[in-house]
Amino acid sequence: MIRRSLLVLVGVGILSAGLLAGCATGATSSPAPGEADPSTSDVPAEVHAAWLDGGRGIAVVTRGSSSCVPTAGEPVLEGETLTVDLVDTADGACTRDMAPRATYVALPSGVDPTKNLDVVVTGAVAGSASLAGLAAVPAPVAEFAPSAGWAGESLAAILTWGSSGCRPQVEAVTSTEGGVVVTFADPPADQVCTMDLAPRVTLVDLAGIAGEEAVELTLSGGNIASDGPVPLLGR
Repeated sequence: MIRRSLLVLVGVGILSAGLLAGCATGATSSPAPGEADPSTSDVPAEVHAAWLDGGRGIAVVTRGSSSCVPTAGEPVLEGETLTVDLVDTADGACTRDMAPRATYVALPSGVDPTKNLDVVVTGAVAGSASLAGLAAVPAPVAEFAPSAGWAGESLAAILTWGSSGCRPQVEAVTSTEGGVVVTFADPPADQVCTMDLAPRVTLVDLAGIAGEEAVELTLSGGNIASDGPVPLLGR
């Protein structure tokens, strides 16, 4: 657990955000004079959560700049409530879109994935989500292997491990018998990536592609290593 936490801290600079159809991007990093900053509000933000990593972690989904994903501090568990403090670590220009983006949170000991979990988010984004317990303890996931979970009505959160500076980019999502194929774009040959091993969470919209039944994801391309289909936890 110590080793995993250190790796999360090393690579937590930039986590992966989903490329969802219809998300607009802007060119400036700050609001125009007299215009409210959409990333800050006194109204609690919409927050979703998803089980990942065989129940050892979750994705916290918030809305904001898709290019500047907040990082998570050490979560605090009190009973069935998990408090996660999100920190805005962006040190450059951020897109002005309001897109779903996901932050990986490694869970402290004592969290039972078969029990409901209340997730309270503070810091850069304030809100809460109720994460329903799983029907059964999920199968163990090998260290640094991909995993996935439902994060809301149609969003799937996919956890992969690799360079925090080179986030996976979704090229295509297609349905197949008994599951869904998610194809990641191969990175450019001249792309320079950081040499860390960090969690990256990619969001994929499965509306009209996956139904209510159990779903498995087949991950391909993008240098994503997977030994086989990845079960989509939750629902």
